[in-house]
Amino acid sequence: MPIRLGQEVRGTLSIERLLDRGENTEDELRFLALIASVLAQAVNVRQSACEHLETLRRENERLQEQIKNQFKPGNMIGSSSAMRSVYLHIEQVSTSMTTTVLIRGESGVGKELVANAIHQNSSRKGRAFVKVNCAALPDSIIESELFGHEKGAFTGAIAMRKGRFEIANGGTIFLDEIGDISPSTQVKLLRVLQEKEFERVGSQEPIHCDVRVVTATSRNLEELIEEGKFRMDLYYRLNVFPIYVPPLRERKSDILQLADYFVEKYSTAAGKSVRRISTAAIDLFMSYHWPGNVRELENCIERAVLLCNDDAIHAHHLPPTLQAAEPASIQSRGTLESALNSLEREMLIDALKTTHGNISQAARTMGITERIMGLRIKKHAIEASIFRQAVAVEAQA
Repeated sequence: MPIRLGQEVRGTLSIERLLDRGENTEDELRFLALIASVLAQAVNVRQSACEHLETLRRENERLQEQIKNQFKPGNMIGSSSAMRSVYLHIEQVSTSMTTTVLIRGESGVGKELVANAIHQNSSRKGRAFVKVNCAALPDSIIESELFGHEKGAFTGAIAMRKGRFEIANGGTIFLDEIGDISPSTQVKLLRVLQEKEFERVGSQEPIHCDVRVVTATSRNLEELIEEGKFRMDLYYRLNVFPIYVPPLRERKSDILQLADYFVEKYSTAAGKSVRRISTAAIDLFMSYHWPGNVRELENCIERAVLLCNDDAIHAHHLPPTLQAAEPASIQSRGTLESALNSLEREMLIDALKTTHGNISQAARTMGITERIMGLRIKKHAIEASIFRQAVAVEAQA
């Protein structure tokens, strides 16, 4: 009996049995035809599933290769979609020698790292990268710091001094908190951007400079323009290529990678062997709103490493601001069911961390089947991929 799917024969089915002379075999043939039809459907489903799996495997390999070849600055951590957008912008603007960049974002998100990545991935790499915090310089000296001064230009100017623009000639100058500079400095900065030249304080001799200007601000420049505190023409000169760096609360999938990096950094610096972060501490990290962004996370980890007496950072090592967040602890008051669920979730996460996100291996360590492990992970909304990503980041580092 042919096993046929449409007009295509996928195989044959045959049986042997002794028949009496003249015995009718039509019932047996109909039965075999029914079995052959079922087998044909099963073979088709299995073959389609194999082809689908092969397609998924090839697509996975393609995506892995694409991620491997995707641009990522060496000084930045994070693989969230928000950060991949930042990496793309860095890659695009780094090809230009002169385009002015305005980096926007809250305090502590890592705007200086973005500026450094732009410089290090441009053709100006190897030349000067000069950083200026405009908010830290009073109005009385900011022009001297930026453009330099001649001997005797003002009281205390006992010698000629080069400014930051002159020092950065051929390289990149990073002006942080650009929204805090005075109106008079804004005029001179506008001329530098337009004419590529400036004068030292106390001199009328123009100095030409070839400098890539990268600025950053955590303030709303549009509101400052409306209030008359920031020049509109300077704004348009600075805002040629804006890059928005997202706050940490918009890239929570990167928290674990950042935390592991800081743990290793400060553990080595303190001469300790802190290797991991407890589940309860991770839950506090994920539930906190991080007003101080990555800088606050780094400070929390540094403090926790100093307080830590074993190989893991626990919830009680974290500062009171994080303790106020809702912890996922079995010690929390509530029903027996909620306590058991909390314990089960903590055990699942610990197993996935130990096996680097390998669900099959984690299931074996917990003494359950892979199917039950998958159901429990789905129940507690745990993303095993996060733990695999953390390993990938460590491998790249």
